[in-house]
Amino acid sequence: MRLLFLVVGKLKSGPERELVDEYVKRTRPVARGLGFQSIDEIEVASGGGLDAEAVRILEKIPHGARILRLDEFGPVMGSADFARKLGQWRDQGTPDLVFLIGGAEGYGEAVKQSAPDTLAFGPQTWPHRLVRVMLAEQVYRAASILAGTPYHKA
Repeated sequence: MRLLFLVVGKLKSGPERELVDEYVKRTRPVARGLGFQSIDEIEVASGGGLDAEAVRILEKIPHGARILRLDEFGPVMGSADFARKLGQWRDQGTPDLVFLIGGAEGYGEAVKQSAPDTLAFGPQTWPHRLVRVMLAEQVYRAASILAGTPYHKA
């Protein structure tokens, strides 16, 4: 299963970019050993309104992908449950798991309809660049849990 971070906007160089890159780098060898093929980021341009962003997002989603839309109104999932879910989707033969991070205004209706499954990182509203860091870290943590490494200390 490929893991794709599909995000609206470009993450410029700086501490957030460095953290995302570091967690993705840490995740790749662990994830490969667990049957995850790759972890990739796809950035789509922001602007032009929610409908225009929705078109750009939807055209980048691979056919047959499972989509998880990050949304502050979605359910909260603990790290161990998140890891189990990733493992289940992998074991079910999911070819691609796409994590959507929308733009500053949220998601267009077409994205909400196409990607009804959501996940929140708590009830707070987070800046998109921090959500990307948190997602990268949680994917690394999930891979570590599945691999039985000591990173997750729960």
